[in-house]
Amino acid sequence: MTIPNILTLARIALIPVIVALLFLADPAMRWWAFGLYVAIALTDFLDGWLARKLDQTSDLGALMDPIADKVLVAALIVALVARGDMAGWDIAAAVLVLTREFLVSGLREYLGARNAKLPVTKLAKWKTTAQFAAIALFILAPLFGADVAMAASVLWWISAALTLITGYGYVATAVAYLRPADDTGAG
Repeated sequence: MTIPNILTLARIALIPVIVALLFLADPAMRWWAFGLYVAIALTDFLDGWLARKLDQTSDLGALMDPIADKVLVAALIVALVARGDMAGWDIAAAVLVLTREFLVSGLREYLGARNAKLPVTKLAKWKTTAQFAAIALFILAPLFGADVAMAASVLWWISAALTLITGYGYVATAVAYLRPADDTGAG
């Protein structure tokens, strides 16, 4: 068990705590949820950096890191929708985000079973950063009002656009792996 893997598993373990804090009526709990969320989001970047820096990359880390991100985003989408903090058209963006996340995860699993990889792109890292930032604003919006809610919504739609772009890129890459080889020698 390496430090990066411990951080990744801790991220997953703390997700229910953030969700629970969002459902408590005390505004101070919203701040605690926000602080814990920021800490967890930062460990997403820290665990990968540490794994490379300490030469502690592992199959467990490669498997669990993207799962931790997707569980965090999905759980907070559900909680924010249930609380009414994310509503209206922002739910449509959430459906796009979740659909892409499940599709790419499935493609990675399918290709991994065939010894093919679907590496993470830099744009996908920006997508994750935009998602994390938008969710942070959604968490804070009830404390600050309409301007923060609007900023959350705009950033959420930017992250949804990046989600679609990166999802398309991953599908295109996967299709190239899935095409049968041209055995005729014709170009």
